[in-house]
Amino acid sequence: MALSGIGDALMFTPALKILRQELPNSEIDVLVMFGGAKDIFKNNPNVNNLIHFNFINEGTIRSLRFVLSLRKKYDVIINVYPSNRKEYNLISFLIGAKKRVAVDYLRMNKQNFGWLNNITIKENDSLHNVQTNIRMIEKLIDKKIPEEPKLELFLTEEDLNYAESFFQEKKISENDFIIGIHPGCATLKNHIKRRWEPEKFSQLANLLIKNYSAKILIFGGPEESELKRQVKNNIHSDYTIIIETDTLNQSSAIMKRCDLFITNDSALMHIASALSLPIVAIIGPTNVSYIHPWKTKYKIASLNLECSPCFFYSPKPLTCKRDDVKFKCIKELTVENVLTVVSSMIEELNLFK
Repeated sequence: MALSGIGDALMFTPALKILRQELPNSEIDVLVMFGGAKDIFKNNPNVNNLIHFNFINEGTIRSLRFVLSLRKKYDVIINVYPSNRKEYNLISFLIGAKKRVAVDYLRMNKQNFGWLNNITIKENDSLHNVQTNIRMIEKLIDKKIPEEPKLELFLTEEDLNYAESFFQEKKISENDFIIGIHPGCATLKNHIKRRWEPEKFSQLANLLIKNYSAKILIFGGPEESELKRQVKNNIHSDYTIIIETDTLNQSSAIMKRCDLFITNDSALMHIASALSLPIVAIIGPTNVSYIHPWKTKYKIASLNLECSPCFFYSPKPLTCKRDDVKFKCIKELTVENVLTVVSSMIEELNLFK
């Protein structure tokens, strides 16, 4: 079950690959709640059936009927990490698989009915989410896995042709230096406080255009359209394009052309990882060990305050306990701080020629 968001879905794909390799004759179905997570799995050859059901929109009665329709159909259920919610554990239990694989969380495990799971590994804050998912597979099959694969995102020929047509239309050539930025992130449970201010993204883009003649592509979901316009309106260059597409995979195909991707802690950061892009990730309160870009070149722009990290995952809304400046870790991260990290990445990788 991958009932959380896009990034969490992507960070399960290495474990999914291992599961298919180790159990090649098994039938693997994936249950998702969000449309973006559906896009992540829909072309994945390791999935037999992709089931999309929006529990939030369907309400309690319809959701219960749907869950009971799956009862006794599966031998094993795996709760993708992190999924520390009582609703997810109840769904797993009601489906009725004999083996219910999950993480034994360090925080709020009992309150969220973690005891309903019967094959568990102890949470480790020093591990990446990808590694924790792999450890669950190891516990299930009772075998140590030596490999830790890359994130997997499967784009179709149609997606790639869409991107090629986009660049032709916008007159962007192979020689152009393209920097993608994502000024958004999730907003549920006060996660909007993890965002670097849009004005700072604009200022950074202006400097990158001045210093490197960069062309800037601004990415984000449909719900971030106003945010993207706000960033663009403060960039003083015609070489700035807002990316608006019909699907997540079309946007991902365009992202694939970027020479560098600058982003908040967000789902698109993980998509950039799956595309093997160089990444500068702007991180405030989040535990970097959990979510840093996986198996790609990256640098973290952070103040590294003594109180960080204070955010691990989402059993409750994000809060800040500081008495001086709330969410200081992101609010006082300056344009100069981030530009230094970006310039270092460009120089080290010789991205601008």
